[in-house]
Amino acid sequence: MSPPSRPLRYPLARRPASALLDEVEFARRCGLHPELVRRFWALGLIPAARHLDGSLWFSPAQVPAVARFQRLHATLPLNYAALGLVCDLLDRIADLETALRVRGRTEPVRRRIPQEPANRPERSQLWT
Repeated sequence: MSPPSRPLRYPLARRPASALLDEVEFARRCGLHPELVRRFWALGLIPAARHLDGSLWFSPAQVPAVARFQRLHATLPLNYAALGLVCDLLDRIADLETALRVRGRTEPVRRRIPQEPANRPERSQLWT
């Protein structure tokens, strides 16, 4: 079988010039004020790329993360600064649960060994 005489061409979807969103568009997609989006960035909750003119550009993949912050802020009596820690802990718990499911609990879970307190008077040599 001989190769085709000319390369095949397939119609592709037009890719936007920039895959990042500016502050205003990102805030619109999140349903927030741009100042709150800048506060999330300042707290380190969402990453952003800085343009030469100083403007912030966000990935569209961060929209669900912002929705998660909004849900947690509405249901827990926490400020936005504490939400970063809460999200990190929730992600860590999810990773550990996934590891347990993957492991299938075939390996024994490490048991805690009870430790004796170090300052018990009847066991200490220095007790007088």
